[in-house]
Parts: sequence; C-alpha cells; structure tokens
Amino acid sequence: MNIDQKRRIESIVALTLSTLAALSGMFWLVFILGDVLVRGIGALTPSLFLNDPTPAGVSGGGLRNAFVGQLMITGVATLIGVPIGILGGTFLAEYARGTKVAQAISVLSDIMVSVPSIVVGTFIYAIMVKPVGHFNGWAGAVALAVIMIPVVLRTTEDMLSLVPWTLREAAFALGAPYYKVIIQVVYRGAATGILTGILLSIARVAGETAPLLFTSFNNSFMSTDMRGSMASLTASIFQYAMGPYDEWHIQAWGASFVITVFILLITIAGRLIIKWRYK
Repeated sequence: MNIDQKRRIESIVALTLSTLAALSGMFWLVFILGDVLVRGIGALTPSLFLNDPTPAGVSGGGLRNAFVGQLMITGVATLIGVPIGILGGTFLAEYARGTKVAQAISVLSDIMVSVPSIVVGTFIYAIMVKPVGHFNGWAGAVALAVIMIPVVLRTTEDMLSLVPWTLREAAFALGAPYYKVIIQVVYRGAATGILTGILLSIARVAGETAPLLFTSFNNSFMSTDMRGSMASLTASIFQYAMGPYDEWHIQAWGASFVITVFILLITIAGRLIIKWRYK
C-alpha cells in the first residue's frame, strides 16, 4: 500500500466517522424539537395565556402569571446586563486595549460564560435573598443579568476591535474628542455585531431555570411586585413537569413550546442580521 492509498483510506474513515457523528447529533436534536412541537402545539389554548393557575387538582387555569413574570424578569435583566456589558466591552477595546488588565478581564469573561448557571443562582441567593429573608424578582433579574454580562462584553469587545483604527484617526484629525469618536464612529461600525450579541445573550438566559429557583423561586398567583417571589415560565415548567397531574404536564409542554419558539426566533434574527450586514 503506497502513501496515496493510505491517505485516501484515512480520509474516507475520518469522513465516515464525522458524518455519523453529525447525523447522530441531528437525530437527537430533531427528536427533541419534534417532541416539543407535537406535544406543545396541542397545549396552546387561549386559557394558557389568559388564565392564572388553579389550585392543585382543579382542572382549568393557565400560566398568565408565569408569562408576565418571565417577561418582567428577563426585561429587567436586559436593562441591567446590556449596558454594563457594552460599557465593559468598550473599556477593554478602546481604553485598555493591549494591556494586561484587558487580557485578564477577557479571560475571566470567557470563564464566566462557561460557569454553570446554578453557581450564579447560589451566589445571588447568598447576597440578595438570604440577607432579606425571602425570594424576590429583583434577585432573579440580577442572576440573569450576571449571565448576560460576559456574553455582551466579549461580543462588544470583539466587534469594536474589528473596526479599523484608521476610522478613529480620521475622526481625531477633525478634532473630535475620543468619546464622540466611540459613539458616532466606532459604535456605528460595530452596531450590527453588538446587536447580535445582545440577542444571543437574551436567548441564552430565556430558558434558564436553576438561577430562578434560587432567587425569584415561583408564585401561584398573579404578581408584578418584584420585591417578592415571582412566577416565571421556566420555573413553572419545572414544577408542572414534576407534578402528578396530567393537565400540569400538558401546560408544561405548551410553555416549553413557547420558550423554544422564542429562542428560535431570537437566534434566526441574529443570523439574519449578520447575513444582511456582512453578506
């Protein structure tokens, strides 16, 4: 067997194994999404969105409180996490570029992206729930914001670093101060990438359950007061899926379908923005 034949065989074996691995991953992905699709569509009824939960064992009811709570917690988390992430990424890319401080923060951000969300939940529980003696929606929002910040920070840093330095020099030559150069020149050049990072960070936290179980916990009643425990869609899915009632299971499938579609739409929007901007 000559060298060419040996390389050809190795290439065929590697291609075959890679194809089988890809097909195996696609099979389970399609299986899970198909199961959620089939079971979830049948559970989508007006009462799921318009009614509050009924007492355990009583038929009827919905998850209106969980939908409202999820939107409020995620919205507040976005308002907290996105500005901090953008400002942090701006500092690393513009004011601390090439320094050891920037490198250290970037490494820590990469580590934070991979930290299990339950660790974040226990940390926020220790500093925002235990001292006040009760669960609260603010703690849930902060927990999700902590998860969002490193994603937005790293995306912002990378996108700002891609903007050519010559654009900054041209603005400097016109007498513009650095903060105006960043706002009116650099941000405009990196706006699409930053927006994509924001959308992906929202999709990242939209399906988190563990941090909310330690912070906002859950609530069987309609509540918009974030100073107390609040219902969330992910925590309700966990509770209903573990419950003994078939109707709870059906509503959990419906809520799972809604979250899946929401994350899918966010992801597709991010891909379309990248394709539109960078062709």
